[in-house]
Amino acid sequence: MSNLLNPKLRRDESRLYNSKLKTIFISTGEVSGDLQGSLLIEGLKRAAVAAGIDLEIVALGGDRMEAAGATMLGNTSAIGSLGLVESLPFVLPTLQLQRRAKQYLKSNPPDLVVLIDYAGPNLSLGHYIHKQLPKVPLVYYISPQVWVWWPFARDIKRIVEMTDLLLAIFPEEERYFKAKGANVTLVGHPLVDRMKTAPSREQARVKLGIEDSQMAIALLPASRPQELKYLMPAMFEAAKAIQNKLPDVHFWIPLSLEAYRLQIEQAIKDYGLHATLVTDKTKEVLAAADLAIAKSGTVNLELALLNVPQVVIYRVSPITYWLARILRFSISFMSPPNLVVMRQIVPELLQEQATPENIAQESLELLLNSEKRQQNLADYQEMQSLLGEAGVCDRAASAILALL
Repeated sequence: MSNLLNPKLRRDESRLYNSKLKTIFISTGEVSGDLQGSLLIEGLKRAAVAAGIDLEIVALGGDRMEAAGATMLGNTSAIGSLGLVESLPFVLPTLQLQRRAKQYLKSNPPDLVVLIDYAGPNLSLGHYIHKQLPKVPLVYYISPQVWVWWPFARDIKRIVEMTDLLLAIFPEEERYFKAKGANVTLVGHPLVDRMKTAPSREQARVKLGIEDSQMAIALLPASRPQELKYLMPAMFEAAKAIQNKLPDVHFWIPLSLEAYRLQIEQAIKDYGLHATLVTDKTKEVLAAADLAIAKSGTVNLELALLNVPQVVIYRVSPITYWLARILRFSISFMSPPNLVVMRQIVPELLQEQATPENIAQESLELLLNSEKRQQNLADYQEMQSLLGEAGVCDRAASAILALL
């Protein structure tokens, strides 16, 4: 990755020769944030060309954002977590990257900052920018889902105060932050753009070598390390029960991070699953599936946009769950498809409900009960109508560049 302490081009010198050069700093984390960041960078580059702006993008993110053209200050795609206890191993590396980012921003103030999700680190970084660099416009694109579950009004107020523009991806998110006094624009969900290039079911099955009559189930256990610990055992135990009931079924598992390969391969052997672990073919696996059993996250929307029925599971450590109850964390729904319509259209099994027995039962219902399956697909159509038209990333990019 590029070392920003020794940049290829000193910005102060370059501006002497190029008055149109603008720098945007983007901060995000985890695998999903890296994906959303890369899509936004592509949109920003298109918009910059159309506006005649020479654009430099510096970022905290991952490999996808670097491939899209950002100069990386640090890689945050593998240091994300859900849960209070689960986040402890990532505190030190996160603080180190935060310190590096703040040092860089102080020495090289950008023309604009974009924060993408990544609640704790980005709230800290945004607060720093708001106080130390008050003239730098700050955009929050894909805000943390504090509007769903966060009990601390102080942090919600901080988002409103530090943000010059909040680009909402959910209708309920737009309504919530407008009521709090934020400057909000609803742009729609960027996955609408991404899934336009997804293969059809038939195309995906040809590419993966799946017969049309073969029942295929996608298993999506983890994009964070603790999900392997808390979700994968229950998910794979449920898969084993489904396999006992439907011996011809085959499971497909897209690999989110290479670091998880050995652990997942060993689990496939331990549970005796008829399964294939796939690299770099996530969209094909999702599109080809008759059903998915998935962790809660961005992938739930991808499945819904592909009209694939799914069962969503979510677990954290018992200590984190206990603390959340003590602190009165409360959520209406966990999975994005349910959050879009603010009612349950896909089954959610949270914490003690996410047992192998319940996962298997919900999965078999969606596979074998045609009425329930058709209702799920009809609900997907309602959800899709609320996500906005294609061109989400271009709309977001245009709104961001307008602040320059």
